[in-house]
Amino acid sequence: MKVLYVITGLATGGAEMMLFKLLSAMDRKRFTPTVVALSGGEILPRIEALDIPVYCMDFQPGTVPVTGILRLVDLLRQLQPDVIQGWMYHGNLAAQIAAFFLKKKTPVIWNIRGTHTDLGQEKVTTAMAIWLGAKLSRFPAKIINNSKNSALLHEQKLGYSSENKVIIPNGFDIELFKPSPDAYNHFRNALNLPADSLLIGLIGRYHPMKDHSNFFHAALQLVKTHPMVRFILAGTEVEPSNRELMNLISSLGLEPSVRLLGRRNDIPEITAALDIASSSSYGEGFSNAIGEAMSCGVPCVVTDVGDSAWIVGDTGKVVPPRDPTALANALRELVNMGAVARRALGERARQRVVENFSLEAVVRQYEDLYESVYQQFKGQQR
Repeated sequence: MKVLYVITGLATGGAEMMLFKLLSAMDRKRFTPTVVALSGGEILPRIEALDIPVYCMDFQPGTVPVTGILRLVDLLRQLQPDVIQGWMYHGNLAAQIAAFFLKKKTPVIWNIRGTHTDLGQEKVTTAMAIWLGAKLSRFPAKIINNSKNSALLHEQKLGYSSENKVIIPNGFDIELFKPSPDAYNHFRNALNLPADSLLIGLIGRYHPMKDHSNFFHAALQLVKTHPMVRFILAGTEVEPSNRELMNLISSLGLEPSVRLLGRRNDIPEITAALDIASSSSYGEGFSNAIGEAMSCGVPCVVTDVGDSAWIVGDTGKVVPPRDPTALANALRELVNMGAVARRALGERARQRVVENFSLEAVVRQYEDLYESVYQQFKGQQR
């Protein structure tokens, strides 16, 4: 079966990495994948290295131009896919609109990731894509959402169709994200940190919903009682050149305790080097960073948004969003329990990922859905 993916872009991010992980684990005897990226990025050559064709449309970021859609239609006519899978809002729109113009009718599946339901927090072009997606949401054969909470919010707040939804959570490569004493020690040496430094990490791009302010106000409370703690942050725009972020850190006097690493390609090693991982968001879908930390045997403190509480279960701490004191207290509790107790909690966290969110199980869900949609579509065409 020829499955063609239309994704918004291939810069490093949770949604883009999930597509890469899916492609890397698909049964290539059953499926022939092809990727169309509306814009490029660092993950493009990684997908090509899997011997999967990638066509980059070079759209301006955040746009779906008319001329670009016509080029996409021509490409789809040449490739003749059996199933088209949109990925992220602009990718969903481009896939659906292009499919309208194909002579060979082809089922389209969307993939919505995250809880982008407050349009005022989004770029104008993204807000327009989300709004238009709601208007067209009855057309795709299925809408995959990686979060139960996100699916419900899209239906209740934005008017997305509820009749064709499917929930498939993120999957985690438990062989890539795993405990590593070597990474734990090497990372401290690389950053010239004292051997007894206790590292608390927040992995994620700089975005209002990630609520870095909440994290740093919690960090300020924690460092007053535990000065040996260091806060490690990585992700797009989480770097010293981000003046807004640096001004916040400086105003709180946290410069000596914080390391901003920016976008990195060694996230498995960084994550395995942490003692505690955190998510301070006020909006999430299904957090990749938290699942990856748990897979590395790192206990987590998360805000109760999206599916974070479900992911963590009883292997970490869950606190209300936008409450830095609650976040600080939960982090302090894990710091105070000591290394042995944290490791035991981390072992339980990894086991939860293995049992519920392994990449192998999630990939099978995608493959079964493609088969089901294709067979149903063929039956309707007879």
